[in-house]
Amino acid sequence: MQGSHLSIRILWILAVSALLSACANTTRPGAVGVNRSQFMMASSEDVNRLSAASYTEQNQKAKEKNILVTSGPTYDRLKFIANRLIPQTEAFRDDTRQWDWRLTLIDAPILNASCAPGGKITFYTGIIEQLNLNDDEIAAIMGHEIAHALREHGRERVSQATAQNILVNIAMALAGPYGSAVSAANQVAQYAIVLPNSRENESEADAIGLELAARAGYNPVGAISVWQKMLKATNDKSTPEFLSTHPSGETRIEQLTALMPSVEPLYKAAPKPSPTKKL
Repeated sequence: MQGSHLSIRILWILAVSALLSACANTTRPGAVGVNRSQFMMASSEDVNRLSAASYTEQNQKAKEKNILVTSGPTYDRLKFIANRLIPQTEAFRDDTRQWDWRLTLIDAPILNASCAPGGKITFYTGIIEQLNLNDDEIAAIMGHEIAHALREHGRERVSQATAQNILVNIAMALAGPYGSAVSAANQVAQYAIVLPNSRENESEADAIGLELAARAGYNPVGAISVWQKMLKATNDKSTPEFLSTHPSGETRIEQLTALMPSVEPLYKAAPKPSPTKKL
């Protein structure tokens, strides 16, 4: 029995050592100063490969439903904005020139957009039409989603889940037949690791997205107006931030406003997009 406990403790020490050695920073801080050390245990290649497969499946399903948009004014508008934003990503990391960037537009009344790991951007017509977005606001949303990919937040969440499984398995061995200890450990991990990091990830994406848009010549104030529109559309003012995975709309507006002095010089110096320019 004593030897068994010793083996478990050795496993615990090895696991903690592995977790501590998995810290990295995926991006340079930029003008907005995002410089958090991230926990990256999962392979970037594996996460990108699985994400690309999911992105392909999403597009195939949209095509089967005849809601995949591959041309037309809205698609061209998004493509033009994406082509201005993507080169700005090199301010944060050097490898994005080699990414397989893609853009998908899906005709569905959904208030959503995303950018999967490796640069797979998806927009839904619902968010553009229902919020009546101008180009500055689209750039703010797209920049935010691209920032998630730059910071590899998806890989970070997978790494956290992997680490949690390792720790739970060890906790189960230490707890023996008493499952209550494992249940308590799971609850602590959920609130102490998952939720705070999710809120932090969203704030990082807001900040980096703001800078990407400014560098691309889009007015960073669009990031504030889009959240004002989102608040009005979703009526999320009553959402309790303490148990939310996202900062509240009001908090985001405050944080974005505080960052404006950092990105305004970039916006002023950037070439401005022509509203009449076509692809």
